[in-house]
Amino acid sequence: MRTILITLLAGLAWFPTVNAAAPQPAGTLCVMTFNLRFASPKPPNAWPQRRPVMRECIQGANPDLIGTQEGLYQQLKDIAQDLPLYEWIGLGRDGGSRGEFMAVFYRKERFEPLEYDHFWLSDTPNVIGSSTWGNSNRRMVTWVKFLDRQTQKRFYFLNTHLDHQIQIAREKGAALIRDRISALDASLPVLLVGDFNAAAGKNKAYDILVREQGLFDIWNAAAARRGENVNTFHNFNEPKPGGDRIDWILARGPVVAAATEVITFQKDGQFPSDHFPVVAWIQFR
Repeated sequence: MRTILITLLAGLAWFPTVNAAAPQPAGTLCVMTFNLRFASPKPPNAWPQRRPVMRECIQGANPDLIGTQEGLYQQLKDIAQDLPLYEWIGLGRDGGSRGEFMAVFYRKERFEPLEYDHFWLSDTPNVIGSSTWGNSNRRMVTWVKFLDRQTQKRFYFLNTHLDHQIQIAREKGAALIRDRISALDASLPVLLVGDFNAAAGKNKAYDILVREQGLFDIWNAAAARRGENVNTFHNFNEPKPGGDRIDWILARGPVVAAATEVITFQKDGQFPSDHFPVVAWIQFR
């Protein structure tokens, strides 16, 4: 029955576990992590074809915070134009507007960024564009300390993208993020999102963050889950059961999750990205 259900779900566009258009309990925060796939001009998945589908996908989920990966500067400007309720913070991984961003989008009426910064996943994390663990792509973290004007709560939001090729780079990157989180104000909740290029629960990078740092996986903690066991990287193909979840939402502190979901949205055969976004509806208690 479980396999049949997942197979049926794979043929559907998307309908959320939590009705994103309906009023949520006071203080509910919808968090999304989304690898956007860089804005390639190459068909059949060129950015101009994906852009309207991306807009519809994000608007359907109605997130409050989005950690994006792979976005290029003009691509992020397009998304900001399409989603006028949001502001964003980011820096190209090669410095300035160059290279891919770990951009953080946030509802500008609800959130006030109190602090933000960036660091690179290398032995010299404060050196822009640094890479020292054999990975050819520079990897980084963008983090923001937010004030939620609705609840007056403060929290940290970190967004990253671990290496896709070299396991030791993933492990060292996870260890650096672990150490940086340990140095944050322990009285404030932490949300860590990203494309970790590692299967949740099956990779040492996950162990470093979850078992060593003491973060917990929102997916496992949520009261309800949809899209369970669906691969979050799909390479512009239909979702398949039994796949790995390489896009995670992790947390530290008094965070309660009502629901989480892998959104398998597509329109007329066009996917917004080669990853499915993951969302969670949470509260800080």
